[in-house]
Amino acid sequence: MPTGPETSYDPEKGRKFVFVTGGVMSGLGKGITAASTGRLLANAGFDVTAVKIDPYLNVDAGTMSPYQHGEVYVLKDGGEVDLDLGNYERFLGTDMTSDHNVTTGKVYRDVIESERAGDYLGRTVQIIPHVTDDIKRRIREAAEGTDVCIVEVGGTVGDIEGMPYLEALRQFAHEEEDDDLLFVHVTLVPYSKNGEQKTKPTQHSVKELRSIGLQPDVVVGRSSDRLDEETREKIALFCDVSTDAVFSNPDVEDIYHVPLVVEEEGLDTYVMDRLGLRNEALPRDDRDTRWRAIVTRERSGEATVALVGKYDLEDAYMSVHEALKHAGLRLGVDVDVSWVDADGTNVRENDALLEADGVVVPGGFGARGTGGKIDAVRYAREYDVPYLGLCLGFQMAVVEHARNVVGLADAHSAELDEDTPHPVIDILPDQHEIEDMGGTMRLGAHTTQIGPGTLAHDVYGATECTERHRHRYEVNPEYIDRLESEGLRFSGRAGPRMEIVERTDHPYFIGTQFHPEFRSRPDRASPLFVGLIEAVLERDVAGEAEVGTGEVEI
Repeated sequence: MPTGPETSYDPEKGRKFVFVTGGVMSGLGKGITAASTGRLLANAGFDVTAVKIDPYLNVDAGTMSPYQHGEVYVLKDGGEVDLDLGNYERFLGTDMTSDHNVTTGKVYRDVIESERAGDYLGRTVQIIPHVTDDIKRRIREAAEGTDVCIVEVGGTVGDIEGMPYLEALRQFAHEEEDDDLLFVHVTLVPYSKNGEQKTKPTQHSVKELRSIGLQPDVVVGRSSDRLDEETREKIALFCDVSTDAVFSNPDVEDIYHVPLVVEEEGLDTYVMDRLGLRNEALPRDDRDTRWRAIVTRERSGEATVALVGKYDLEDAYMSVHEALKHAGLRLGVDVDVSWVDADGTNVRENDALLEADGVVVPGGFGARGTGGKIDAVRYAREYDVPYLGLCLGFQMAVVEHARNVVGLADAHSAELDEDTPHPVIDILPDQHEIEDMGGTMRLGAHTTQIGPGTLAHDVYGATECTERHRHRYEVNPEYIDRLESEGLRFSGRAGPRMEIVERTDHPYFIGTQFHPEFRSRPDRASPLFVGLIEAVLERDVAGEAEVGTGEVEI
């Protein structure tokens, strides 16, 4: 008799699983460790995917403040997920779906809906087996069609909300062959005042894990430096693993160097040996080396970009930071990002803005900081500073043009000011009858048609692009004719929706209603970010030439 929704799991497919847990404290970088391991397995010729487990009760990350979990990352299918999914996409070079993010909200919702539908045949619905069965089903289905699935369990061992997931993994270990799964535990190895690496936090963390019934196969120690041999031996002894199964993950200057470090440690080789994959892996000389070539590329020169936002938290704009870094990797320059508080006073007098070579105004919701963003847009427009506006940054560029160029006083977005006399940004007419706010949200990948002979066409090198969206309000169709004047034009459209705006009287001024940062990768930098940094570099060269000829005042 069935005990719940049937699983489509087929044990004959021979998928391998790597479960990654964390101990001592959150924010150690277990997601980067997991993603780096996946990158190395992909380099060895395996099809790798990832699942991020978030034990919170939210169904997804869509309603969360960036101060809670950093940015809300958007997937191609419109899923609003934890930012770690962005790291997995960037490291693995593959697109994820909502099924690759498991939350307690999703699990409990489906279990309760199944109970209401009578799927449990009158049984008492419990954490074990119904919730744990649903967790295992989700992991297996997300892994279908791949060779290896990396599963990261969010939080730390001992968190009460994570207990059902660890129990599900315990059951998982009994249901799979020993060489089909591997448990990796990432933990903190701090230093004492006298500089000694301390293993006690790791010992306690592993003890907690073992009390649940899980024995790690691999322990990865996060520390500022590589683990001493004595430290490794002590961890091995007290945590009941071999010394060969204890690996270092020291601090590095760039997260994209972590795969290189763990490869030097031999973590990928150990994982493949334990999973029985060594003979199926590509020979070392035939493995994909593009990652190493890209992230170690020699860079000369520097570009400084002002990021004008309202969250003084780098994780709130993680994908923007990474996209700028990708552009720098592509062009062989270091990109230095300077924070400008859009909610501060006199944004146009902020030294970080005045000294920057380019300006980015990212997305966001709510009225706070929009005045500063509009000021930053005006500064970039008036002083020919390369500008890239993303989502809200696109809308504020339209508002700034309406106010200060077209002369529509008090023009604004109806989302931010319901009483504005000129709602140049508004809900489209076909959205007014939708009562459910979520129904008006435009999420996920959509195609934009790009006009020929435009800056957008030059940047993309194509007449269309597919990018990810996360917004509700649009450019008001009633104002388009008035807005497209005196240097502004909408060069990208999707039916009645304006998707790309640019200025014809500016060296590089472009805004997008979509979020190009979500599709940027180290080996596939977003064209819009590359274009921005190229414009910055050209402006620097032109500035140096002008200084050399005495044509500008210093």
